[in-house]
Amino acid sequence: MPTALPAWLASVHHDGSARCVSNPYPRLGEKVRVRLRTGAAAPVRRAWIRTSPDGEQALTQMTPAGVAAPARWWEAEVAVAEPSVHYRFVLEADDGVWFHSAAGSTAYDPLDATDFQLLSDLAPPAWVRGAVFYQVFPDRFARGDPAPGPGPGAPSGPGPGTLPWEAPPPEDLPFPEVFYGGDLAGLAARLDHLAALGVNALYLNPIFTSPSNHRYDVADFEHVDPRLGGDAALARLRQALTERGMRYLLDLVPNHVGNRHPWFLAAQADPAAPEAEFFTFERHPDRYATWLGVRTLPKLDYRSAELRRRVVTGEDSVVRRWLRPPWSADGWRVDVGNMLGRQGAVQLGAEVARAIRAATKETRPDAFLLGEHFFDASAQLQGDEWDGVMNYGGFTFPLWHWLRGYRQELHKPDGVLVSPVPFPTEALEAAWRARRAAVPWAVALQQYNLLGSHDVPRIRTVVGGNDALHRLAAVVQLTYPGVPGLYYGDEIGMADAPRLGPRGCMIWDERRWDRGLLAFYRDLVALRRGSPALQEGGFQVLAIEPDTLAYQREGPEGWILAVAHRGERPRPAGTLPVADGGVPDGVEFVERLGGAAAVTRDGTLPLPELPQGATLWVAERPPGAPCW
Repeated sequence: MPTALPAWLASVHHDGSARCVSNPYPRLGEKVRVRLRTGAAAPVRRAWIRTSPDGEQALTQMTPAGVAAPARWWEAEVAVAEPSVHYRFVLEADDGVWFHSAAGSTAYDPLDATDFQLLSDLAPPAWVRGAVFYQVFPDRFARGDPAPGPGPGAPSGPGPGTLPWEAPPPEDLPFPEVFYGGDLAGLAARLDHLAALGVNALYLNPIFTSPSNHRYDVADFEHVDPRLGGDAALARLRQALTERGMRYLLDLVPNHVGNRHPWFLAAQADPAAPEAEFFTFERHPDRYATWLGVRTLPKLDYRSAELRRRVVTGEDSVVRRWLRPPWSADGWRVDVGNMLGRQGAVQLGAEVARAIRAATKETRPDAFLLGEHFFDASAQLQGDEWDGVMNYGGFTFPLWHWLRGYRQELHKPDGVLVSPVPFPTEALEAAWRARRAAVPWAVALQQYNLLGSHDVPRIRTVVGGNDALHRLAAVVQLTYPGVPGLYYGDEIGMADAPRLGPRGCMIWDERRWDRGLLAFYRDLVALRRGSPALQEGGFQVLAIEPDTLAYQREGPEGWILAVAHRGERPRPAGTLPVADGGVPDGVEFVERLGGAAAVTRDGTLPLPELPQGATLWVAERPPGAPCW
């Protein structure tokens, strides 16, 4: 059995926020002040910061920087002499020597992989930290054709075989061929809904010419699908977004193309064609490498310099083209970013990702580069590949497990892996901490935190229609470090649709909206966008209980405490420990969602009975209180 750590170690805290690092985005050659917080009564005699310049260990003694009950601060100067500076802390205490890294406190010297990190010259897109994204699956969001249709908000759409809005798809119609006629004009016409919700950035599933509704089988990278309105419709959408101060990401599919793409047709027709080297043929022309065995999705082979030029590096490449006017996309979401350039013995993933990053940032320095990744993405999140990833592994799935129990869909063999016991709160916290520890703090703030998407069930379905748990998840999403990404319709209570799953048609009949939930989302989005603490403040877990998790976000302006309770039975009235978070006594907190007030005393915050769901407690820093 593991030995319990001394209780005082819970007061040891550091993260990469401005509360603890004088400049979280340093330039190469700069010196920064790094600060560590411990409890004022912690038995720490001396504190050291351990770095590894050029691979050798260096220990720098930290200077006591004052006591402001209930906390004591220590600080030291660190030279940013390398592109990535790793550091951890060593504490010499009355009860032994302890180590503190991004993975937490240990009695042993931890691995370098869990060190805190400073990245020099990172220059992340500043707009991203203040963004709240909204994902749209274009065919299912809204139609722009004004012709009358079969129901509220359901005019007839363009293109052959378009179904009436929300009509059940015929049983014999293949899933990729189910079209409802959503288009870019329809999206532009509904921007007022998004503006009222408070979101200020969009992520669009693929819009390039394709035979399917999902468009991940691209047939032409050079044009927007005519079903969506063509190139001109995207330019008009860009203008409409600009007028509202909104940004947008396009979905790039560089791993494969559809089997109707001209490159693939040319490669099949002539093994000597230049495009033949874009693909891997086991036997020409009908046996070739694909994405996960799907024959309609031939995989691209990035050993080809010409392929790299056309997709990534060339001045007229796909990556560069759509970042320029008149479309001026604000970045890319890169499909299957974990699989790109990887094919058995050929492993070019990092090389291709870095090339995409270089082309993107050269063309649009403030562009956001978001990778799709369901698993451990830490190797691609060290500042030289993706800015962030769709944070399934580091945020979404652990939260799902905590809310509904551990469940994982299995494809080979078919079935579902299910745990018979509840997912422990300790496991949720440990999973989140492990994923944060593996990436620099500056990158953690750019992770795209989602509750659902076009590829996984909606959050309303995940929690079995439980409104309290849905709202709990929304509170966590909007307050956790990273960039929140809402999925269309979640704000009005949409669940998975029969046969369509999470890709159902957006409901535009407002009589069917959960208007209370919509108001709840609007309030959360407003809080997120107006709070520096939520956008880039520090993060610290304060309490881990069987059915409850509490954490704080902290900035110079004050604190926001999130208390999430999953249990069907209310958490009894009691207290929340806050002294380890550096919160002094006498601070008044107001509960944002209900209006209750409470004042800290004896290192705790008194809390009323908490029903299933989440509460948010907000407090300003007292006048004259030290900022760090």
